[in-house]
Amino acid sequence: MINASEIDLLPGVRGDLDEPLASGGPSDLAEILLPLVDEGWVEVCRLVPWIAPDGARGLQPGPSIPRQDLPALLADAENWEYPDDGEWSGRLTLVLTEAGRRIPR
Repeated sequence: MINASEIDLLPGVRGDLDEPLASGGPSDLAEILLPLVDEGWVEVCRLVPWIAPDGARGLQPGPSIPRQDLPALLADAENWEYPDDGEWSGRLTLVLTEAGRRIPR
């Protein structure tokens, strides 16, 4: 949930987990994430280019990825690793939903 409030990449989620989950496989990590999606607290999106009003370039979450597409995406180990080329555009990120934002910390 914290990673979603920070709009963090999936590798960032892995880095914040305790062992043995931090070194677990994609299916272990998907088992943690999918219930949060199913509860309606978190969405999984791809980062897309964004241009600020001052012209600065950045990234923002794109549309939510449909739930039925998530198991295959989350099973791909590449989505749980930081990109080698440093290009974050198109990478999976977590975003809190309205319901997720109402959960007290």
